[in-house]
Parts: sequence; C-alpha cells; structure tokens
Amino acid sequence: MSEPQLPARQLQILLAERPIGRPGEQTFEAVHRPLEPPAEGEILVRVTYLSLDPAMRGWMDDRPSYLPPVALGAVMRGLAVGEVVRSRHDDFAPGDAVSGTFGWQEYAKVAGKDASKLPPGVGWQLALGPLGMVGMTAYFGLLAVGAPQAGDTVLVSGAAGAVGSLVGQIARIHGCRAVGIAGGADKCRYLEQTLGFDASIDYKSVDDLSSAVRAACPKGVDVYFDNVGGPVLDAALANIGRGARVVICGAISQYNATDGVQGPSNYLALLVQRARMEGFIVFDHAPRYGEAARAIAGWLEAGKIHYRYDVVEGLSKAPRALLKLFDGTNRGKLLVRVDPQAQ
Repeated sequence: MSEPQLPARQLQILLAERPIGRPGEQTFEAVHRPLEPPAEGEILVRVTYLSLDPAMRGWMDDRPSYLPPVALGAVMRGLAVGEVVRSRHDDFAPGDAVSGTFGWQEYAKVAGKDASKLPPGVGWQLALGPLGMVGMTAYFGLLAVGAPQAGDTVLVSGAAGAVGSLVGQIARIHGCRAVGIAGGADKCRYLEQTLGFDASIDYKSVDDLSSAVRAACPKGVDVYFDNVGGPVLDAALANIGRGARVVICGAISQYNATDGVQGPSNYLALLVQRARMEGFIVFDHAPRYGEAARAIAGWLEAGKIHYRYDVVEGLSKAPRALLKLFDGTNRGKLLVRVDPQAQ
C-alpha cells in the first residue's frame, strides 16, 4: 500500500519576541516551511490537537526555570497529540496515535524517544485532558503534595480551570470537603451543580475575599491548591488551619506582571499554624504517571469525574486563543484543533 500524499509545506508558529507583560499576537510569527521527512530514529507526526497552558507564558521568558526558554525564532513549545504519518523508528508505524511536545505546528518531526503511544481507546481530547498532563498535575499535586485526609477542607483557586476542576473532584472522591474559588456566577454554578463542589466563592463579586473564604471554610483550610497566586493566595493563607498544606501549582495572576511578582504578605500564618507551602513540578512524578492514569480512568468510567473542553478551530488562531487563559474567558481545557478532520 502506498503512503498517503503529504503537503509540501506546513504552517508553523514561532516565538517572535519575549513579551513584557501580557503577550499579544505580535509575540508570534506565522510561517510556512517545507515539510521535512524523518531521519533514522525519527517519526513524522500530523498534529491533531494542541494544548494551550498557562505554563507557556513562563517558557517565553529568558530566565532560569525547570525547562529552558523557547528560543526566539523557534517553533513555540506546546504539548500535543497526533498521528504518525511517516516512521523510521522500529517502535512506531503509520497510523499510531501519539502524544508529545510537538509544538505549534501542523507536522512535527521528532525522535522516537520524544513521543508516547496513546493507550487503546483514549481519544485525542482525553489524552490532553484528564488523562494528560493536567490530570497528572491535579492528581500528584493534591495527593502527593497536599496529602489530604478524609474530612479535610480543600480550597482550590482557579477551580473552574483545567487543573482546578479536577483537584476539587479528586478531593471529593477522597472524602474531603471541596471549596472552589472562581470568577463569575456561571463558573461557580458549574462547580457546585456539575462538578459537585461543596461550596464556591466568586472572587469577582465579594468585597473581602479573606472573609468570604472564612465563611466558606469555617473550620479553616487544611489543603490549599493554588493556581492563581497574588491576593488570592494571601486570602487563603489568612484562613489556613493547624498543619495545613499549601500546594503551589501556578500563579497565573502574576505571570504578566511588569513591576515585580506580588509575594504572600500573610506568610507568617505558615509559622503560626505550623503549616507548609510547597511548589511542585509534575515532571518529577513521571515514573508514577501510569498509577494516576489508571485511577483517573476508573473515576471517569464510574462517572465520578466530569470534564469539559474549550476547542478553538485552526492553528492560526492559537496566539489569540492563548490570551483566554489570562482573561479567564476559557470554559474548560483549552485546546486548538489543528487537523480539521480530527474528532
């Protein structure tokens, strides 16, 4: 059987500048380049879906981090899924569904070691959602770092987002009381009515967030899972209980700061309450990804976890779509459908 015809050129989106503050469409450059065949040990992947994540903002800055910055003029980094269309690696064949850091491009030529086959029956969106990196982040951030016990109160910021929505549901599965902080009445209704959170706080409608947290968590916060940072972190710290665990997953409110990152002014609560605050990177838990995937798959099958996606059509729209993460207009896991035929 002859191999399917491939296009001569493909769309790639490059990092054109290191943004100061909020990135804009000028931060990126769209180019069309010849499609290169894979070399020995490589595969060529047709990208079907691209994941858009808050961490991308940090990858644009030229500063030390857990990953090197994206070079100027390079394809923007991004997790994605796709189908192998050419293979010069013994472990992969055309038609295989794979995931990897394929970047903002229609086709990715990568070494075999940089791609992973999707398990049978796992669809494109699921592989970038609960069974992808966001699922791993929620699972290990809450259970390995937060270490909740049945009966604990778990407070989550960014609770209607891709990671936060899973954290609250996993907390409930483990017998905890889940309280979510989100922006807007619609998101708060979603937390309580669809995801089963015990309570929610609309930070946009309260005059004093600390008082609102105290009202929702009258016995104190045992685990705070932070995706936001800034004033929201301070409000949580003001309400932690004895021996609380504060999990630093992200600080999206600070990613575009131009006059310095706002640190926690209420950090002395950690001393008074004999609590701890710990950051984590999900990659550190890679040897245990299989454990998390099996658990989450079981909860999905049992109907204990609900999830939603916000899908943007077309790779060319990725730069503008990324901004939805910073203004809070996305509804669920933000994805770009790169291949219009992908289901």
